[in-house]
Amino acid sequence: MSLRFRLLLILAPLFVAGLVIADIGTYTALRTSLLSGVQSQLVNSKAAVEASLEGHGFAEGGGPGGGPASFPQYTWGELLSSTGTVIGGPRTFVFSSTVSAARPVLPATLPRDTFTTVSGTNGIDSYYLWAGPAVDGTGNTLVVAIPLDSVNSTLNNLLILELAISGGVTIIVVLAIWLVVRRGLRPLERMGATARSIAATDLSRRVTPSNEQTEVGRLGLALNTMLAQLEGAFAARAAGEQRLRRFVSDASHELRTPLTSMRGYAELIRRNPDITRDDVALALRRIGEETERMAVLVDDMLLLARLDQGRPLEREPVDLEAVVRDACADARAVDPNRVIAARADVPLTVMGDDMRLRQAVGNLLRNALVHTPATSPVEVTLAADDGRAMIAVIDHGAGIPHEQRPLIFERFVQADGGESRDRGGSGLGLSIAAAVVGAHHGTIGVEDTPGGGATFRIWLPREADG
Repeated sequence: MSLRFRLLLILAPLFVAGLVIADIGTYTALRTSLLSGVQSQLVNSKAAVEASLEGHGFAEGGGPGGGPASFPQYTWGELLSSTGTVIGGPRTFVFSSTVSAARPVLPATLPRDTFTTVSGTNGIDSYYLWAGPAVDGTGNTLVVAIPLDSVNSTLNNLLILELAISGGVTIIVVLAIWLVVRRGLRPLERMGATARSIAATDLSRRVTPSNEQTEVGRLGLALNTMLAQLEGAFAARAAGEQRLRRFVSDASHELRTPLTSMRGYAELIRRNPDITRDDVALALRRIGEETERMAVLVDDMLLLARLDQGRPLEREPVDLEAVVRDACADARAVDPNRVIAARADVPLTVMGDDMRLRQAVGNLLRNALVHTPATSPVEVTLAADDGRAMIAVIDHGAGIPHEQRPLIFERFVQADGGESRDRGGSGLGLSIAAAVVGAHHGTIGVEDTPGGGATFRIWLPREADG
């Protein structure tokens, strides 16, 4: 059973129950009011009825049939002695121009000074009866009964009217409930359709915006937020899988290159019995170089895998001024003819892995040496920047085109956007630098150097919050 029908089955009976209670209350209140009026008529007619029964005639009045004005049609009276016998003539007196054949059926024991409802002798009519001491104080019993025809007629008309109105209102309200519930649940139906389309991998679908002040609107907003997160997660996973496939492909290519070279030199030695000692030495030296290159590549890939897995690094105070100074000294040893300057505005210390931070700065510096002319100077600066430590590696080469900058921290991609094999490097230097900085909860970026060139900046938090 649908939610729409369940809500209708809950709301409709509740409304009908409330309507029935209201009808019963109205009917009861009107009946009480009408009987209260009949009681007043009985009280007001006691003296006149008693006078008539004792043979003194009617009091002055102009009621129907010549009776007093306080007597309604077909009022019935009887005066009994203390022994229960009828006093003064006929047992019944009808004060009306038209005599009714019906009379009240008296109970075996008359109630004393109270009001009660009795039936008529014809089995159809009913009377409101009072029995009590006579007004003259003789000890006789006066019995007065007024027919309830008008009361019953009024109540019957009210009952018919209530049934007609309540039935019509119930039909209208049930239809209104159905329409309101249907309209209120329409956003849920749209959500269901969206969920079904999502099951078909259409993660771009969204729920139509609704009123955020309602529960359904807030549910739709939460669903859209969840869908956006799911779409982003799936997109990130797809991008990650694409990067992984490319990484595996590039790694295979990078490893195949030294392996092919090593195999070629080994085959040269094995198949050429007349090879000279110098050629053997050259082949062995090249095999050693390629082996070392492959070992470095494997170490770099293992480091990246470790950083990707979020494995904790060493946490100790690191003197960044010493890191910058030593990195520049190492670069001068590699390229002694180049101007490499180091400048530290203030001594700064961060919590981190000293060896990995040295590796990150060294990779940036080696990248500058490889991709700039030998006559181009390089500067490495250290400064405090808004509560963080900032290391900048500044070169004055050709710079990096803006369209290539999103790729420079990808693996096996050179800073000029080409593949690593085009320049003979592993293509993992900048990737390792970015991964190390990220593991220290820092950020890395690249921008233009004023006058030409590229400036790589590393920002590291100075607090040990990692």
